[in-house]
Amino acid sequence: MLYAILSDVHANIDALEAVLKQVDKSGVDQIACLGDVVGYNAMPNECVAMIMERNIQTVLGNHDAVACGIEEPWGFNKYALDAVLWTREHITEETSEWLNGLPDALNYGEFVAVHGAPKNHNLYLFSWRDAAMHLDFMDEQNCNVCFIGHTHTPAVFTADGKDASNIDGPIVLDPEKIYFINPGSVGQPRDNNPDASFGLYDTDTRTFELIRASYDVERASLRVREARLPKLLSDRLHIGR
Repeated sequence: MLYAILSDVHANIDALEAVLKQVDKSGVDQIACLGDVVGYNAMPNECVAMIMERNIQTVLGNHDAVACGIEEPWGFNKYALDAVLWTREHITEETSEWLNGLPDALNYGEFVAVHGAPKNHNLYLFSWRDAAMHLDFMDEQNCNVCFIGHTHTPAVFTADGKDASNIDGPIVLDPEKIYFINPGSVGQPRDNNPDASFGLYDTDTRTFELIRASYDVERASLRVREARLPKLLSDRLHIGR
């Protein structure tokens, strides 16, 4: 099967629409979302509605959990805090209920999907050294591929310790190795590239490919300013940082 792996939409409807158009052209069989559908940007209800309409399976992200009241924003920086509290005030009951029902992990047989680290959506994985702390989870899930989000930065961490942050071209995964793969962010990329980021994973060929989708960044940025969210959140969309 061909899967599209999305993460960290963060209420950026313009980026999400562009990504889904590209996903549809790719002929994928199923879409998996690694969480944080809301937060930071200005269109949380619209993004959740689009995910719901397409019945995209989604795991719970840390911003999702705070926005719907499951958790409090302990450890959020000022900009994230302002945005998530704004989101709490502006999401509908339907959006809140949907976020509240999201699972912490999804197992697809060929791979498992989480938001941050396995069993902790608030924890960042920046390297194989970070990921290796969670190998017991991979044994529990009976998988050797784990898709992660949260950092907003594309990366491939492998059991041989060779971390890849510059993913250029398709990567064939060795069935004898453990992989933690981050497809980057749809709605707020942080790898110095403003284009939306997502991944394609072919379980038949065990091939992962990172895909970028350009979108109307200025329109998304304007929405943030009009919502009176922190200006930094508007500016950073233009630089992908």
